[in-house]
Amino acid sequence: MDRRKSLKILGAGGLGIAGLVFADWKWQLVDQLTHQGFFSLQQEKLITAVADTIIPAGIPSVAPENAQPIGALSTGTDKFLIRLFEHCYEKEDQEIIKRGLDQLGTLDFLAKDQKAKEDILINMQDSENEADQRFFQLMKSQTIYGFTTVREVMVEYHGYKVAAGGFKGCVPASEVLI
Repeated sequence: MDRRKSLKILGAGGLGIAGLVFADWKWQLVDQLTHQGFFSLQQEKLITAVADTIIPAGIPSVAPENAQPIGALSTGTDKFLIRLFEHCYEKEDQEIIKRGLDQLGTLDFLAKDQKAKEDILINMQDSENEADQRFFQLMKSQTIYGFTTVREVMVEYHGYKVAAGGFKGCVPASEVLI
């Protein structure tokens, strides 16, 4: 066994892995600095956190056999919310959403645990400030809408079928039909 050759191979592998980690970190930094969109990168992370707080990953009580944990993030509900709020809402509602997200950012919402996040959102729901109530109502209703209308939930949990009754194309054609 040639130790020098083995050490060179191990060193090169370690440098390769370190290079990949550095490259990933660099791209995350570049994305934060050059992010362009309707919402800032921080606001998009907050939308993702709110959606995950409202519908966390888990197995529902009524689930098919071999069900995998499902939640707002695994179904892409957070991405749906970002697009929905950007393209389908009026300016007034968009401003309410942005202000609510900025308020969550000042409360350090992303660093909190699940229970603390729930408490913050419940406080917004029970707030006397109408904008806070509207923000919570929009986030909650649209998160539930986005989650319940996604394909995984509709097909696997609600038994939705695209063609009700099915289609059997093996029926022979008779002369009467032609």
